[in-house]
Amino acid sequence: MDRLTSMAVFVKTVDLGSFAATAAALDLSGPMVGKHVRFLEERLGVRLINRTTRRRSLTDFGRAYYERCRMVLAEAEAADALAADQRSEPRGKLRVIMPLHFGRRCVAPILLELAQRYPALELDLSFSDPIADLAEDGCDLAIRTGNLEDQANVMARRVARQRMVVCASPSYLEMHGLPGQIEDLGSHQTIIYRRSGRVVQPWLFPRQGQPALEVMPVSRLRFDDLAAIADAAAAGMGLAWLPYWLVRERIQAGALVPLLSDQPGFLYDAYALWLQTPHLPLKVRLAVDALAAALPRLMT
Repeated sequence: MDRLTSMAVFVKTVDLGSFAATAAALDLSGPMVGKHVRFLEERLGVRLINRTTRRRSLTDFGRAYYERCRMVLAEAEAADALAADQRSEPRGKLRVIMPLHFGRRCVAPILLELAQRYPALELDLSFSDPIADLAEDGCDLAIRTGNLEDQANVMARRVARQRMVVCASPSYLEMHGLPGQIEDLGSHQTIIYRRSGRVVQPWLFPRQGQPALEVMPVSRLRFDDLAAIADAAAAGMGLAWLPYWLVRERIQAGALVPLLSDQPGFLYDAYALWLQTPHLPLKVRLAVDALAAALPRLMT
């Protein structure tokens, strides 16, 4: 007999409580249900079900074996579902929550391209900087940058690395001069990012074999919007520390100048997060793969 089939019959018997109910549910004869259970018992050399003329009950080993069989059958079904995914297309709603600017400029275009490729795929995109609770918010996928906190039952995959750059406008540099090294930043006007009334992160600069150097600039200009910081820097209001992808076009156009070229830029990791599941839905897997393939090209 096939072992997986016998396991399935055994699990169904325990769930339904009788051989007769199992036979009806699986379209088998009562004796055949008994044969499957006996096959397992003979193979294992241990009794699974105590049988009397009046009732049947699981043995202690049978109860433990039942739980293991349920896990094995679930994994087998997940493996079969993977094969089915290969023959099908993603469909249904894909709900993704992502940071405002990174999501709008980098993530959303990739997901829109995915939706164009698969007409049965629906997108429900939310742009929000506060950290989302995947289970509570009903999200299939969350995109986050920076350090991640450990979360139970949440899987994460790094999909990109954002390089940070210090930059300023030519007019500001003509008036105030170039900072030659990190220590010079304290004598310059800066524009800093804050959220919820506080500075979110100091400016970070990597050091060989040591933790990143933290610089906390003092500034009279504090915004909670990265694009507004880029606008202010381009207007000559001071130095800014921003993701390169956000200011790349302004740098190429000459509206901003990258500074401290001898200093490697700090790298912020970007992650895709999803709830742990025995079988990752095709729509989520394809979205994560698409982001991991395309995002790194947008970061350079």
